[in-house]
Amino acid sequence: MPAPDDTPAAGAIPQLSFEAALQRLEAIVRRLESGDAPLEAAIDLYAEAQALKAHCEAKLSSAEARIAQLQLNADGEPVGEVPLAG
Repeated sequence: MPAPDDTPAAGAIPQLSFEAALQRLEAIVRRLESGDAPLEAAIDLYAEAQALKAHCEAKLSSAEARIAQLQLNADGEPVGEVPLAG
């Protein structure tokens, strides 16, 4: 089934921002929950959703690492690092 215009190609997912990937993931979930997609399309959507989920998790992990890094002093020692809720 051809991808709709708002569907990023599989190779384009790494270029998506976290917000764009999450928005697309939410759209896929809504479509799958509606039951409107034929079986083959639903399988393709599910595969895309898995790739988007992995992309979002990687973006969040990267952001968490950056935040932890920002909480180090000039000598690289922790300065009141607070774990992120997760």
